[in-house]
Amino acid sequence: MKQNIKEHLIVTLKGMAMGASDVVPGVSGGTIAFITGIYEKLITSIKSIGLHTLKLLIKGQFKTFWNTINGNFLTALLIGIAISVFSLAKIITQLLTNQPTLVWSFFFGLVLASTWFVTRNVTKWNIQNITAFIIGTATAFYVTIATPAQTPTQLWFIFLCGAIAICAMILPGISGSFILVLLGKYYYIMDAVKTLDIITLTTFALGAIIGITTFSRLLAYTLKKHPNPTLALLSGFMLGSLNKVWPWKATETITTQTTQTITTHNTLPTYHIPESITLIITGFLLVYIIEKISRKKENNKQQQTPHPNTTPSQAETDAKTTTQKQHNTHTT
Repeated sequence: MKQNIKEHLIVTLKGMAMGASDVVPGVSGGTIAFITGIYEKLITSIKSIGLHTLKLLIKGQFKTFWNTINGNFLTALLIGIAISVFSLAKIITQLLTNQPTLVWSFFFGLVLASTWFVTRNVTKWNIQNITAFIIGTATAFYVTIATPAQTPTQLWFIFLCGAIAICAMILPGISGSFILVLLGKYYYIMDAVKTLDIITLTTFALGAIIGITTFSRLLAYTLKKHPNPTLALLSGFMLGSLNKVWPWKATETITTQTTQTITTHNTLPTYHIPESITLIITGFLLVYIIEKISRKKENNKQQQTPHPNTTPSQAETDAKTTTQKQHNTHTT
């Protein structure tokens, strides 16, 4: 029981890290899920939500429904994400306004390390996987330089924004928040969170539910059937997104007769250099430590799992043989 509570608390903390990253335009919650070792479990759990599981719920088979969708895991994760979004949204937006270079430095280290670790999971770099990596890099890079659009505020468009942004949020390297910036709705949704605009948030959430349950099926299929090209594509997304999280930026205001647009572009390091480098290294080391801990836990689980080819009779025979040898040695 205590072990289950501990595991759920850890998942909630991972959810808080995902929520905090999802608030920042340019940083993906999917990247954090990858770092913390819950990415495939998350995609599989979301994929399991569908008509067949809803039928279980309608029939009153709540326990079967809950176990099928991995309800404890998803609930713990969503609680963590919600805690971050509703408590950190204001803090992070203020930090991005007041100390943007230091915030971007930390996330640059996180994404850089994540890119390295994900590429290590690609077991073979052939033409197909290299092509997927290049496509992912180019796509993410283009997203980071695209110009935000002027868009409507009607509920149908908010629903659409939720469906599109949530798909980006579960893709490592593609920031759902930045997709909202491109759709012209980032600050609109953030204001809705701060003021608890129930209608806007509910509409956005419904779009997100439809989007994520549909897209997760495609992602789960490609990870299972074509793991190397998929991981190469995802690592490309991460590499391309580094353009957005580069710490040193310059702001430019473009004014026309009707509009005023504020744009940013990357510059060479000229200020906050020691602090920024320290935060980049801190972000990188944080991912490195988390990765090492995750791998250690995975190795321990594999060691504790009985070998499938070892039957009980074989194990008993081995034990008897060992005991007989010890007896003979003792007698001698």
